[in-house]
Amino acid sequence: MNKYKTLHMWMLIPMIIMQLGIFKDYWGDFSDNAWSVHIHYWTGTVWYLYLIIQPYFATHGQIQRHRTNGIIGMFIAGGVCLTALSMMNRDIVNAQNALVNADKFGPFKPWFFLGVAAIEMIMMTAFGFAIIKSIIHRKQLENHSWWLISTVFIIMMPALGRGIQNVYVDMHSNQWPAINIVQPIYYTEIVIIVMLFLGALKYKKLTHPATFLALGVNLMNCLIEPIGKSESIQAFLKSIVKG
Repeated sequence: MNKYKTLHMWMLIPMIIMQLGIFKDYWGDFSDNAWSVHIHYWTGTVWYLYLIIQPYFATHGQIQRHRTNGIIGMFIAGGVCLTALSMMNRDIVNAQNALVNADKFGPFKPWFFLGVAAIEMIMMTAFGFAIIKSIIHRKQLENHSWWLISTVFIIMMPALGRGIQNVYVDMHSNQWPAINIVQPIYYTEIVIIVMLFLGALKYKKLTHPATFLALGVNLMNCLIEPIGKSESIQAFLKSIVKG
């Protein structure tokens, strides 16, 4: 248990990074965001907060509070997953708008939004799997804690990726629309994978299945272009994701 006594402080780092990444994208046009965006942002933020307070309760003599909040936390985790999936129609709509108004969207082609939708579907499936595994192993501290910690690295990409992409686009605005929008995704993945590696190294979880799952999801994020350009994937998404 002493091994995780400072975990709540370490979990502040990804929380801060996530908030910095999404800050401009969410707060910059706060009033124009759809209701689903607001719900997903706040469920995601509360989930990160739970990953800070829960280790504190567990390692500071408040086990009963930890267990009670754990039940509430599973409800929040379900909200994160379902609200993310509910926003996939927005990606489909953006893809259609990017096709019709190509000049307005510039480097953001339809394949980009379709790739985002496909990746988010896989990402949230992995997130849900990690949550279920944490429940199954709830009586095994090492497994339970790391499955939950891994969710941070599984779902960090959208928030941090948008932040880094916004900075990258601003830095190369003179090249609009000939901007490589995939490049900042690679930068984002380097940051996330390095944090995952350092966390796994610190808590001796380099070979844990949750580490491999988080790594696999982030490596897959680098394939957004071929995934988004796949005609079979495009047809699949358009057939199941309806407004």
